[in-house]
Amino acid sequence: MRRPFLAVAGWLVTAVLVTLVGVAAIRLVGESIAGTPGGVRSQEEVRRALSAPEPTTPGPVPSVSPPGSEPPPSTGPSAPPPTTPTAVRRVFATTGGSAVAECGPDGARLVFWAPTQNYRVGEEDRGPDDDVEVSFVGPSGEHELKIRCVNGEPVVENDDD
Repeated sequence: MRRPFLAVAGWLVTAVLVTLVGVAAIRLVGESIAGTPGGVRSQEEVRRALSAPEPTTPGPVPSVSPPGSEPPPSTGPSAPPPTTPTAVRRVFATTGGSAVAECGPDGARLVFWAPTQNYRVGEEDRGPDDDVEVSFVGPSGEHELKIRCVNGEPVVENDDD
């Protein structure tokens, strides 16, 4: 009688330990197993992120030669880094999901898109191009966001909501 009890107890303890190790591993790895890289953001989080100033990148670091050594040969005058005009970004939402688009010198471009719960991304054309689009497919059908630039600002061309 004692032997079957010990076998069952040992099996239960092993099952609990294996489950705990699995849960700990999933938490350690995080969303990279089954989630969206970076997570799915709410519309408010996207708006907040877009309103924050973009981080600046530091300029080139001059090279310093050790004392007594020759300086590196000159490669000629260096051109200043190209400046790009600031792109205008907007957030768009539909029943199936949301997207962030921007207008730049090359046209419209999808920056970010995410389906809502129970929806998936059908197709996307991220650009840059004259117009860009993303579709979300789910329980109530397909919802498409088609965006183009008008006067340098992204606008929805044909919204099904």
